[in-house]
Amino acid sequence: MCNSKNSYKTRSKSKFLLFCHLIFVVKYRRPLLNTYGGQVKTKIMELSGKKWRVEQMEVDVTHIHLLIEYDPDISISNIVRAIKSQTTYDLWETNRDSLSKEFLKQNTFWSPSYFACSIGNVSKETIEKYIQNQG
Repeated sequence: MCNSKNSYKTRSKSKFLLFCHLIFVVKYRRPLLNTYGGQVKTKIMELSGKKWRVEQMEVDVTHIHLLIEYDPDISISNIVRAIKSQTTYDLWETNRDSLSKEFLKQNTFWSPSYFACSIGNVSKETIEKYIQNQG
């Protein structure tokens, strides 16, 4: 049913191929990713590993887009929490003086919200037709 350049991962009781599109916004929509985007991208690549990995990533002035592949035993919210907390910590460790001017020493960087959308290799309509034609 699904065709992809990526192959399915197999475990003892499951077979899967999961992707998610994530968007994080800088708090107050401050245009800071022109300055700190490279550092954020580097840290995110360091964080990716066995349970999830970055397929694509790009920064805009106020937000970052990620396409991640992940395992079913880790939640999207845990991935988001790890990325946001570790990138914020790293940024404040190396840029405290400049960030304190932007955020009044709140030790924050990201807006508390995020966008997440699961993606597949086929459209919703294709899946619906496939299911309807079973049995």
